[in-house]
Amino acid sequence: MDNMIKVNIIDRQGKMHLLDAPTDMNLNIMEVCKSYNLPVEGTCGGMALCASCQVYIESETPLPEQSESELAMLDQAFYVKDNSRLGCQIRITDKIDGIVLRLAPESVKPS
Repeated sequence: MDNMIKVNIIDRQGKMHLLDAPTDMNLNIMEVCKSYNLPVEGTCGGMALCASCQVYIESETPLPEQSESELAMLDQAFYVKDNSRLGCQIRITDKIDGIVLRLAPESVKPS
């Protein structure tokens, strides 16, 4: 299909998942991960208000600049690195075909 790209997600156990993601549905990384049942919360529904979909960029894929709201949320998040982004703020487009992302550790330890 012309409207599909590949997204590589490394889960919290280090396992690589190769996901097919449609470019014609206005989805983001968080939504694609959730559709594949990967452990991404997305508690705020993709509004850059919770950081529960934080990922680390593991490839040289160019991405749009971070918004002020994304930067502000990452400033308050746990386990932030220089390559941290919010999955809900990364749109599925042809430009990110082949991107490699690693899921950040969970913000709160499970009980």
